[in-house]
Amino acid sequence: MTRNRSSLLVAVVAVAGTALAFGAHKPFPEPALNIAAPADKKSEMAVLAGGCFWGVEGVFERIKGVQSVVSGFAGGEKSTAQYETVSTGRTGHAESVLIKYDPQQITYAQLLMVYFSVAHNPTELNKQGPDYGTQYRSAIFYASEDQKKMAEAYIKQLNDAEVFSHPIVTQVVPLKGFYAAEAYHQHFLDNNMNYPYIVYNDLPKIAALKKQFPQLCKR
Repeated sequence: MTRNRSSLLVAVVAVAGTALAFGAHKPFPEPALNIAAPADKKSEMAVLAGGCFWGVEGVFERIKGVQSVVSGFAGGEKSTAQYETVSTGRTGHAESVLIKYDPQQITYAQLLMVYFSVAHNPTELNKQGPDYGTQYRSAIFYASEDQKKMAEAYIKQLNDAEVFSHPIVTQVVPLKGFYAAEAYHQHFLDNNMNYPYIVYNDLPKIAALKKQFPQLCKR
């Protein structure tokens, strides 16, 4: 997989300047609406899109209570869920991650807090850092009405508080299907820590996560 390395230096400045909450200019709040899962529920899933899935996957793999994270595609058809096809920007897919987590250890609302603050910039439309196209859009693919309510409520909370200097453009849409990406994309950050794209665009996210949410981190 290749990325636009000509714009990496631009990405360094953008990430370094907004590491604790991309684009935010006010303190980042905890979600006001946090719907608890039933006490006997030990595993749930969340599907989130926020630019290149390498960094988003790397962030959520480090969260306590997260059981697994898979990089893949959501928003389009199964027949077009291949990286090279998705990269055309004409499939309806967004690079996404499927997060399986223990809701007794981490809540969906807490995952959203990490997603909006350090995993990506939710105010960028159809782009993220150096990557452009609808496949890099910000999107929450909800799997239940509770997830929809929490996502919409948190976006409203952040917008009402004017946490970001620009409006949030994150889509909140029903999950129709998730399709895992090719094997070489899985755990890409951990397997390629010295890869220039990872160094410039994604390692600052990991540093921001550890600084802002040490209580949520596995390591």
